[in-house]
Amino acid sequence: MIKIQQLEKLYRTEEIETLVLNKISFEVKEGEFVAVMGPSGCGKSTLLNIIGLLDDCDGGSFFFNNIDVSKYNERKRSALRKKNIGFVFQSFNLIDELTVYENVELPLIYTKVKASERKERVEEVLQQMQIMHRRNHFPQQLSGGQQQRVAVARAVVNKPKLILADEPTGNLDSNNGNEVMQLLTELNQAGTTVIMVTHSEHDAHFSHKIIRMLDGQIVTENILL
Repeated sequence: MIKIQQLEKLYRTEEIETLVLNKISFEVKEGEFVAVMGPSGCGKSTLLNIIGLLDDCDGGSFFFNNIDVSKYNERKRSALRKKNIGFVFQSFNLIDELTVYENVELPLIYTKVKASERKERVEEVLQQMQIMHRRNHFPQQLSGGQQQRVAVARAVVNKPKLILADEPTGNLDSNNGNEVMQLLTELNQAGTTVIMVTHSEHDAHFSHKIIRMLDGQIVTENILL
């Protein structure tokens, strides 16, 4: 599904040029659950942003479903992103002025899904995430674990082929964190590919493969049995 070849990313200021990703190469097969680990500043979140088509690269190639998307313009990246990728962030990124239902419905509005189908899909995923009873509540009325459930629901309501999770349990206690990891595992077992950035060895061991990074490079790839 994902094939990265000699990927490079540079950050430039007026006087300094920093190589954030240095000739990164790896593959993620459809249906895999991959964890990306490494110290702060090693480039793992930058890598996730490129895979999520939120940022572009400065060298190398990035294939998504056998199509080289590394040279796509923002319009093409946005269209591919909305159709195929769901995001789960550490900070939840919910809109405070919208209810749980409205937050989850938003990606379907962006992709112009009909209202009748939107209702069916939102209710289905809220039931799946066990948050239906909170559908009319606002984010500030929810616990951290409930907010992340809403965030996961929003990520999967469009039935994406790929879920990208950036420290999805970083703001949660261990019990809520384990529940979110179980949700991601269940989605993966149902066929969704998952790539997760994490500092947690515990969370990483829910995955099939751990990629470890240091100073913008991959240092090890470990397949978990």
